[in-house]
Amino acid sequence: MAQKIRADDGFLRVISPPGHEAPLPKEGEKNVLVTSALPYCNNVPHLGNIIGSTLSADVFSRYNRTRNRRTLYICGTDEYGTATETQALKEGITPRELCDKYYVLHKETYEWFDIGFDFFGRTSTPHHTQICQEIFLNLEKNGLLEKQEKEQTYYSSPIVTLREYVRTVDAIELIKPRCLVDKTHVVTTKTSSHMYLKLDAIQLHTEDWIKQSWKAGKWSPNAVINSDGELIDARLKMGLLPTPLTRDLKWGVPVPIEGEDVHGMKGKVLYVWFDAPIGYPSITANYTPEWKQWWFNPKNVDLYQFMGKDNVYFHTIYFPSVQIGDGRDWTKLHHLSTTEYLNYEGGKFSKSKNRGVFGPAAKDTGIPASVWRYYLLSSRPETADAMFSWTECIAANNNVLLKNFGNFVNRALKFVSSQFSSAIPESGDAPGPYSPNDSLDSEFITAVNGLLKDYIDAMDSVKIRLGLQTVMLISIRGNNYLQSSGLNKALISSNPARCAQVISRAVNLIYALSALIHPFMPATSDSILAQLNAPARAVPKVLSNDILGGHTIGAPEHLFKKIEESMAEVWRIKFGGNDAPAAASTAATPDPMKAVPGQSKKKAAKKGAVSSPAPVGPKSPEVLALEVKVAEQGRVVRELKARTPKTPELDAEIKIVVEVLKELKAELEKALKQL
Repeated sequence: MAQKIRADDGFLRVISPPGHEAPLPKEGEKNVLVTSALPYCNNVPHLGNIIGSTLSADVFSRYNRTRNRRTLYICGTDEYGTATETQALKEGITPRELCDKYYVLHKETYEWFDIGFDFFGRTSTPHHTQICQEIFLNLEKNGLLEKQEKEQTYYSSPIVTLREYVRTVDAIELIKPRCLVDKTHVVTTKTSSHMYLKLDAIQLHTEDWIKQSWKAGKWSPNAVINSDGELIDARLKMGLLPTPLTRDLKWGVPVPIEGEDVHGMKGKVLYVWFDAPIGYPSITANYTPEWKQWWFNPKNVDLYQFMGKDNVYFHTIYFPSVQIGDGRDWTKLHHLSTTEYLNYEGGKFSKSKNRGVFGPAAKDTGIPASVWRYYLLSSRPETADAMFSWTECIAANNNVLLKNFGNFVNRALKFVSSQFSSAIPESGDAPGPYSPNDSLDSEFITAVNGLLKDYIDAMDSVKIRLGLQTVMLISIRGNNYLQSSGLNKALISSNPARCAQVISRAVNLIYALSALIHPFMPATSDSILAQLNAPARAVPKVLSNDILGGHTIGAPEHLFKKIEESMAEVWRIKFGGNDAPAAASTAATPDPMKAVPGQSKKKAAKKGAVSSPAPVGPKSPEVLALEVKVAEQGRVVRELKARTPKTPELDAEIKIVVEVLKELKAELEKALKQL
């Protein structure tokens, strides 16, 4: 098929997906190093784990590639520590066998979710051992280690130290500590010598670095510093204390011994919270021998790290202190992006209760990975905990993706296919940016250009949910443009020049959307490009005439398929675990007049009501289903409008849900009139 694509100004470059050849930073350009928190290798990830780190980091790394930036995204499994030894004992296998098993499960899960690491490694490697030991020895040479003796809890046969329930509290402080493997077994105690990192000696340097990096990198608001630049972490305020660097375990990085073992550290291993963050550079070292170009290059590399809120301390205070104490010129944290918790259907994800969607189980639903990605990212718990809901997941697919985004793409391309034999008609527009002063479409072009700027601003600031909301607002603009322009067969006859112009601009907006949606839904982006018969492109700053007249498109196809609302109950039962019967009985009879907390049913009914003619006959199943949707969507709108503080992200989210509510009300009015 013929291609006529404008590609003469440098921004329409093909964006290569992550490959085997490692990208290297280049001086004078923005080089982006992205990491997501290393998942423990003793379980499978659930949806909350995925949105909290790996998926969010994937979106940002893909976005930077669509801006033609040199980008490296690194992750892998965190394999050492007590948690791994304990789980291995429970399963009756060795720690290595356990890590091999869960590494595969993690890797398969992330691959299915289209998470495009440049490299997904693991910490149980020779490179990891070498780099960890090198840092430990540098800390010792710099006088930052001290020996302490402490009582520790043990479970003998084989001897294993009891895992700390709270990472900053010694297990010896627990009342009647018991073994995690055999809970009837009360563990014993003994005195053991360990090496401690003198965080107190590094604290002033760490605080100075935090104040500089927080401001330059615009960290997330739930970090260790507030909007006034004041440190809020309790540990910093009280004064950091020496923290243990070694443990009495078998599975881990051996403590390096130089010469005589004067401290009695032979046979011990490095503490997992010392070695885990070192996994980022060590996994990079397993990917490329040039890893130091990324990790010892602070002038040219910006490090963006993604994690849940429970990992903040270790990435903003602990590991940077280790880097400072090491003495070398490390690439340190530039921007921290954290999330709150994603809970599940009114409760929490629980592997022990088999409650929630874990790992490969998302694939079993038949919901495509792109839809999963959209729903999770649109619900990303950036400033407060969020709740996963099957009803909302289905509504996101049916009401936003199918009726908004997918409808715009399919309507425009199908028209080109059916009415112009798949060839874009000549519009009379010159190649390049459209003029905002266009007599017919100036408002449309100006609005789209404004939204493109909003998108870039949001994504550069790592406001991922706002970026996705902005994409959906742009597709709403596209739908409204086709509607207001009256694109139909009659327009071809009455005003062929105008018809060609509308088609050209709509197709080029779709081309822009292929780049905007790529970070969030890469498979959807690929499908759009195939239908356009066009190469991958970078994010445009303004809407341009880039697909020219005479270009032949591919075969139009629907990007999304409807999910039956009844599947919500099926999945509630399937993934409800011990809570499934209760969930089934509650969800089987949805109450369209269900009150929000603190609100009477009468008041809820009034707020959820739709101004429409009373039906002359009994309500059809379609009408009843629409009433439920309208009531539920009305609740969503009210809850969002009640949120504080008011932010641009919140305003954009409200716009989207209000548009969906308007569409649902229109459908309901139409259905009522047909009774």
